[in-house]
Amino acid sequence: MRLKAVTGLLLVVLAVPVSVPAHEFTITPVTLVITGDGRFQAEVGLDADALAVGLPLEADSEQVSEAMHRIPEGQFEAAVEGARSAIRQDIQIFFDAVPTPFEVSFPHHGTPAATDADPPTVLGTVARLVGSVPAEAQQVVLQAPTRYKTVSLQILTPTQAEPYSAVLDPGQASVDFPLTGGASTVPRQGVFSAYLGLGFTHIVPKGLDHILFVLGLFLLNAGWRPLLYQVTAFTVAHSVTLALSMQGIVALPERLLETLIALSICWVAIENMSTSKLKPWRVAVVFAFGLLHGLGFAGVLSELGMPEGRFLTALLSFNLGVELGQLSVVAVAFVLLGRFERLVGYRRYVVIPCSVVIAATGGWWAITRALG
Repeated sequence: MRLKAVTGLLLVVLAVPVSVPAHEFTITPVTLVITGDGRFQAEVGLDADALAVGLPLEADSEQVSEAMHRIPEGQFEAAVEGARSAIRQDIQIFFDAVPTPFEVSFPHHGTPAATDADPPTVLGTVARLVGSVPAEAQQVVLQAPTRYKTVSLQILTPTQAEPYSAVLDPGQASVDFPLTGGASTVPRQGVFSAYLGLGFTHIVPKGLDHILFVLGLFLLNAGWRPLLYQVTAFTVAHSVTLALSMQGIVALPERLLETLIALSICWVAIENMSTSKLKPWRVAVVFAFGLLHGLGFAGVLSELGMPEGRFLTALLSFNLGVELGQLSVVAVAFVLLGRFERLVGYRRYVVIPCSVVIAATGGWWAITRALG
């Protein structure tokens, strides 16, 4: 009865992701430029429409669009001013530890950059912050908003040949960045830990498709040796295409890639129902599917962007985070099901039902992604 109870709970959990889209992964890119004429300008990537209607920045685009178009014409400017006020409240820029005011505009409003975007927007996805640098200021600090996603920050000054890059957690402040002289000694803030965390969270909890694929590998045989062969093949493959794709050597259209990833989930689950032993071709197939998943990881990493001068560090730490996320999925599966693997009825009550759910989920994703 305990085996059936665990199986029932697992089936409920597996059934949840059916309607989840391919990837929910966003960052907040911020570029701060000290212009050299006593002014500064910062451009922030965000959903300005969501701020205008008072919805969370991660709200569904269709929901935001509907709310935006329901604003009465006479109240539109008030909504825009509400978005400006929200940005002023969320983002703080300090010169010599003193907060500095700035004006906020939405440069894409009324241009094709907003109306022709996919999905279309009204105010666009860029906020421009403009203000004055206090006279004799020596340092600048940017405070990341607590309610935004991870901030990918770049700072450019007239004295620097290359931009300074940092990755900030929500609510974290950048280092004190010098406005004069060299900045070569300023540490590259949080690159390893930030990209490690981003790789992990791309699997747990955001990467439901990758979680189902790893669970599919686990279900064939809960023994460590068959799983080791499969996970090793998958890891090597996705590491290769992740590196090649980030160098611009390999690429696939996003819709095709996401559809193929969904089909790989479906394939592995169906094979679990047809055999209980690890066959030689299974490892080869898993390797091929790993190549696809690596391209998917690269798409996420491209959205985040790579810090200047720290490409290899970011790439390796993101990949390590992905591996830790996958290992955590396997560890949980072992804790829940590993002890039942040798019991009579394990295949009937665990492997087959769970594989059916995974195959159905992968098939549904493949159809919806192929149709756009």
